[in-house]
Formats: sequence, C-alpha cells, structure tokens
Amino acid sequence: MDVKGLGAIVTGAASGLGEATARKLAAQGAKVAIFDMNVEAAQKVADEIGGIAVECNVADAASAEAAFATAREAHGVARIVVSCAGIAPASKIVGRNGAHDLDLFSKVINVNLIGTFNMSRLACADMIAQDPVNDEERGVVINTASIAFADGQIGQAAYAASKGGVASLTLPIAREMAPKGVRVMTVAPGIMATPMLLGMPEEVQEALNKSVPCGRMGKPEEFANLVNHIVENAYLSGEVIRMDGALRMAPK
Repeated sequence: MDVKGLGAIVTGAASGLGEATARKLAAQGAKVAIFDMNVEAAQKVADEIGGIAVECNVADAASAEAAFATAREAHGVARIVVSCAGIAPASKIVGRNGAHDLDLFSKVINVNLIGTFNMSRLACADMIAQDPVNDEERGVVINTASIAFADGQIGQAAYAASKGGVASLTLPIAREMAPKGVRVMTVAPGIMATPMLLGMPEEVQEALNKSVPCGRMGKPEEFANLVNHIVENAYLSGEVIRMDGALRMAPK
C-alpha cells in the first residue's frame, strides 16, 4: 500500500520509536496524526512534519474515540494505525518492600495491552467501512510488542505480560480482518536507542551495546523503516517480527 496521501495515526509519537515512525510516514507523503498524552512535545513534532497533535489516553475509550474523530476530520479515515505508546516500570514479584504492587501491574496492562487493543478495535472499525485503496487493501494496523514477550527478565513480569498479550492479539485479529482487506502486524523490538536509554551513563550504554550480538542498540529509524516496509508489503499479516540484532535476553 502506497502511503502517499493516506491518513495515518501513530500513538506515543511525541518521542522515541513513535516519533521516528511519524517522521518516516510523513516523509513518504502520509497525513499523520500524533496521539500522545504529552501534547506540547507532540505538537512540536507535528509542526515539523506537517501533521496534527491530538491528546489521547490510549487506554480510555472516550478519549480514544474522540481522538480518532479529530484525526478523521482532519485527514479522513486513517488507513495506517501504528501503536507505539507504552510504559515499562520495573518491579520484582517480591522486592524489598514486599509483594509486587497490584495497581502497578494493572496500570502496565491497561496502558500497554488494553491501550493497544483499544487502538486496534477503533482502527479496524473505521477501515472496514471504507473502499479499498488499491483494489485489495483497506488499511493496516501495526502494534508494538517487545522481545520481552518471549525473553522477559527478572523485574519485567508486568511488562512482559502486557507485551505477550499484544503479541497474542496479532493472529486472531489478523485472521478476522484479512477477508475485509485489513492487515494486522506486530513488531517486537529489542534494545533500541530511544531517548530514555541514550540518557543513561556512557558505561551503561556500552554494556547494552555489547549485550547485542550485532554489537549495538537498534535505531528508532530502523524501526520506522520496518513499519514502512510492512505498510508497503501487502502479503505481511498475522505475524510478530522480532527486531533485536539476534539478542536473546538473559534472566537479568
């Protein structure tokens, strides 16, 4: 599917993987709506790429529905929806302060898993009501998991569970949507050079680079390039693609 002229939504695009993806899609000619809770940062990116910034709590039905309506009014129905919004707090099941906080676990599941499902359901509902853009496809939904879905480390129980859920959503939704002309894919990144990691001490960054068989962290632009390829390749659906430089994470 050629992205030129199509409406696109990218969540969590005020920074990191989402920002790189929004910039890539805009450079390819898409009309991009950035969904993020950080409206100021989102607006800055939107201004630079000629898109729009929309405040959105991805885990809230009313907020998401309103955000989709805003994007639809500005750019038409989004034919490309990429979910990058997520959180990754670390906590052991039993730590110094006792058992894992249940509210924290619920929050991670709510943002990462329910938020991704929320975006997917609204995207699919909009897409299937439209005519195909190329006599075949009505749209594509691309979600973001993590290699933690398979290689969860100590302290990542909530995060790994949430990303495992995202990975498991992929095939059933893809199977349901395939006859309707909508593809569904998931990317599972490894250690990526996001602002959070690049803000760590130099020795920590070096250790992270050495842990990857390919010798370095992935670049957000490489994630964005993969997203763009998925959009363009009409036979990709129902799969989780690991993007990790051959990394298999150790227990800790």
